[in-house]
Amino acid sequence: MDLLTLRDQIDGIDRQIVELYEDRMKLCAQVAEYKIETGKKVFDKKREEEKIRKAKAMTHNAFNEKGIEELFEQIMSMSRKLQYQLLAEKGCIGRLPFIGVDCLETKKARVVFQGAEGAYSQAAMAEYFGDEVNSFHVDTFRDAMSAIDEGSADFAVLPIENSTAGIVSEIYDLLVEFENYIVGEQIIKIEHCVLGLPGTDLEQVKTVYSHPQSLMQSSRFLSTRNWQQISMQNNAFAAQKVKQDGDPTQVAIASEYAAKIYGLDVLKKGVNQSSTNSTRFIIVTNQKIFKKDAGKISICFEVPHQSGSLYHMLSHFIYNNLNMCKIESRPIEDRNWEYRFFVDFEGNLADSAVKNALRGLRDETRNMKILGNY
Repeated sequence: MDLLTLRDQIDGIDRQIVELYEDRMKLCAQVAEYKIETGKKVFDKKREEEKIRKAKAMTHNAFNEKGIEELFEQIMSMSRKLQYQLLAEKGCIGRLPFIGVDCLETKKARVVFQGAEGAYSQAAMAEYFGDEVNSFHVDTFRDAMSAIDEGSADFAVLPIENSTAGIVSEIYDLLVEFENYIVGEQIIKIEHCVLGLPGTDLEQVKTVYSHPQSLMQSSRFLSTRNWQQISMQNNAFAAQKVKQDGDPTQVAIASEYAAKIYGLDVLKKGVNQSSTNSTRFIIVTNQKIFKKDAGKISICFEVPHQSGSLYHMLSHFIYNNLNMCKIESRPIEDRNWEYRFFVDFEGNLADSAVKNALRGLRDETRNMKILGNY
């Protein structure tokens, strides 16, 4: 047979496959109606495994066996998604435990940030809440999360990602540990400056203080100076130390904002290599709320430690036409080589497509948590 004849025969089989697929989905819709009436769960893992086992047994070689396994996994995945969609249309998915609000109550809010006065976190806070915000600062990220968890603060401002250094992994872990939720974000451009006492001569400087990442990000400039580099907990503490020590041979690498706070001179601006370096800060509260015009959702979940698990979970975003912005993974404590996944995607918790995707993910993942809509 020539190629055209073979292709005609394949086209004929494909038409049959499409017809059979549509017939199957019609039956799946009836199954969904039955489950709506009886309250049965959509995802039946044991039945799906048994179906795949029987389908594989009908094949005649190992290659086809693997292909049939993948094919039926996809068919049953689409069946589940159709059923979730029908459940959503019938109002059987249930309300998400988050309340939509027109705006955040920030006028009388008490806000906590990590670090000393002059930290980039404080600059992000001032940008988001305004200069007159009632605020206080703590030493660690955990202290900040604890402050809103126990009610001594209404909001916390925390760095979660830097455009050059990557994620702040501790923040991801704390979002899982605490019942606190993201309600906003603020991006701050990072411009490291050399700060010193008024009248400091750069040629007389012997020591520079800063956070290790800031020292690394300014390594090209520092390579031209024979200065002793000393790491600090954060840049604001470095500026504070230079001010308190009163030693003109010491400088700090910190922000221009920190210079204003501590009355230091900016001896040189923009010493970090990247002119596009930015940090994304999240605004966190202990209330399950979201602004009605919010456009991004953050979630986390765990998946079974087996081939294809993550792939099937991510298909819920594709089927519901949701744009995924970011995915990260973090090791799960006390479970070697198993990971928790963090996903950001576009959407609002009031959207039907979002509800549909989240219902599917909640049924098919382990320990899914909505981290916020902002």
